[in-house]
Amino acid sequence: MASEFDSFNMDFFSLKGKTAIVTGANQGLGMAYAVAFAKAGADIYIPHLTDDIAEVKTLIEAEGRKVAFIQGDLRDKEYIEAVVSGCMKEYGKIDILVNNAGISVFGDFTEYPDEAWEKCIDIDLNAVYYLSHRAAKEMMKKKSGKIINVGSALSFTADKKCPPYTTAKHAIVGLTRVFANELGAYNIQTNAIAPGFLATEVNRELRDDPAFYNKITNRISAGRWGKMGDLMGTAVYLASKASDYVNGWTISIDGGFTTTL
Repeated sequence: MASEFDSFNMDFFSLKGKTAIVTGANQGLGMAYAVAFAKAGADIYIPHLTDDIAEVKTLIEAEGRKVAFIQGDLRDKEYIEAVVSGCMKEYGKIDILVNNAGISVFGDFTEYPDEAWEKCIDIDLNAVYYLSHRAAKEMMKKKSGKIINVGSALSFTADKKCPPYTTAKHAIVGLTRVFANELGAYNIQTNAIAPGFLATEVNRELRDDPAFYNKITNRISAGRWGKMGDLMGTAVYLASKASDYVNGWTISIDGGFTTTL
């Protein structure tokens, strides 16, 4: 038994020599995952929709790692193929895939437009399936890989005015289990991260509303909204050798939000 203990070391958490695709990592939470991976030693490939790539490029290169970009819409299957083939051309392999990109369109349920439903489901759920399915084929060839899906506190709860987002994030939990079950035999682990309420520029107006801010904060046993850095350790863990026997699970990073009424 002592030899089993001796085999473990902190290199299990290293991503040196690894290549990671992180969708939508040019901004928001995706940037936190990408920078965390770079700090752990990985090179990064970023599919993105908007033009703002300068900040994440600077942050990753400051860690001495490589980063490459491909711009397009994840609703387009030809773009999904280009993401995979582009990463293979750039780095020769795909070790890690993080399905981070997502949107939410708010609206009253009784009048919710079909086009908004379809757009959200296409990006938040369908693109996760299609990109994972395609990237997994490359991982299967070398019999190793990590797929990390990004859920939400709304993977376990529901809120008003965001029906497709809530539906898609619930489905991410099931999709994660499906991929874990199908790909485990190829030494590919699929898990999910479910961020809770994080203090970002996107939700500054919500946090400036005392009633809403206190409603959320009072449900968080940690007593505060999350920070971007709160996501980074779990992301590295799920991308690393340290999690090789963790498969099909969703880890909430929410300070305890989903444990309370």
